Amino acid sequence: MVFDRIFLNARFDGGTRHHIAVKDGHIAALLPADAPAGGVETVDLANALVVPGFVEGHIHLDTSFYGDAWRPHKPCTNGFNVHERVAFQAQNMAEAAPMDVRARNQLDLCIGHGTTQMRSHVMVDGSVGLKSLETILRVREEYRGLIDIQLVAFPQSGILASPGTPKLLEEAIGLGANLVGGLDPASFDRDVEKHLDVVFGVANKHGVDIDIHLHDMGTLGAFEIEQIAARTRALGMEGHVAISHAYGLGDITMDQLKSVADKLARSGVAIMTNAPGVRPFPPILPLRNAGVTVFSGNDNIRDSWWPYGDGDMLRRATTLGYRSGFNIDEELRVAFDVVTTAGAKALRLEGYGLRVGAKADFVTLNAEHVPEAVVAAPPGRAVYKAGMLVASNGKIVGR
Repeated sequence: MVFDRIFLNARFDGGTRHHIAVKDGHIAALLPADAPAGGVETVDLANALVVPGFVEGHIHLDTSFYGDAWRPHKPCTNGFNVHERVAFQAQNMAEAAPMDVRARNQLDLCIGHGTTQMRSHVMVDGSVGLKSLETILRVREEYRGLIDIQLVAFPQSGILASPGTPKLLEEAIGLGANLVGGLDPASFDRDVEKHLDVVFGVANKHGVDIDIHLHDMGTLGAFEIEQIAARTRALGMEGHVAISHAYGLGDITMDQLKSVADKLARSGVAIMTNAPGVRPFPPILPLRNAGVTVFSGNDNIRDSWWPYGDGDMLRRATTLGYRSGFNIDEELRVAFDVVTTAGAKALRLEGYGLRVGAKADFVTLNAEHVPEAVVAAPPGRAVYKAGMLVASNGKIVGR
């Protein structure tokens, strides 16, 4: 086989060294480090640690203010309140820079840190119609070749509480959204069954996956999770449903958690957590040990929900490990898996990883191995998409 190019002196986690041969944007061979590479374009990686491109499993390209004017955070009047945060978001969005500009800023940030695959939730409801989705669809097309993006039609203002939203969610899938979302069926729409009727109905009709925001705490959140898992199994959608945040899993007893985790594992429902702030979050190891896929994302970046976020999924792994009390190497590798391989599984990505036949999407790091990379989150990365350099030292190449 004639290769398009060969990446010399790649060091994998565990210390093995290879030349990575690329053909048509895929890894065609992993050659011995002493194999000759004459007659083909070569790139010397200089023994840098090579890892798969990061998977950003939950972000909001339409609502970030990254790169825009600083907007002081507005606290809720009484603790965390989703309805109030949604109202603050509407106020801020009316004064923000154009959405396409802000979305590009955020994409450049994420790609520069090594994200090659992304799932973004985009508002689709009676408050904004399809305008936000249409904008982000255009931006997604502009970035084709730099990053692969799944879009979730996300009813931020509720489904039952926002007139016309069920029809808009269907139209969103027709326009190009890849998944249908939901939001707190009990506390926001106050009718779990009717809310899920719409979400699963759209998914079944159009053959798409589901990713539902769930902020509800304690036994209420656990109950909703059980209902989602039951629907998933009843409709044969195992492996096609995710629940984002699922704070309630971090706010119940271990016996309750074990019961819910078993149901999640049987239904193949994945859990997304970004381990935010002081809030409880799903315990990673108990869920994984039960067979649940746990993945992650940066979620909000400098928006109406909090002022934090840097778009770096490796640093997100650092946060996951820190908040989970991960210290030994095996646990640090779990944190890394959550932002790479587990994310790829949750997003049902094909051709992911450092193996023959996979897409040549990878990142070089200045670290000895994955555990060191997780605790250090080193700068100075090179990011390759389909075997082509797309970002270096945090900057998009050629933009």
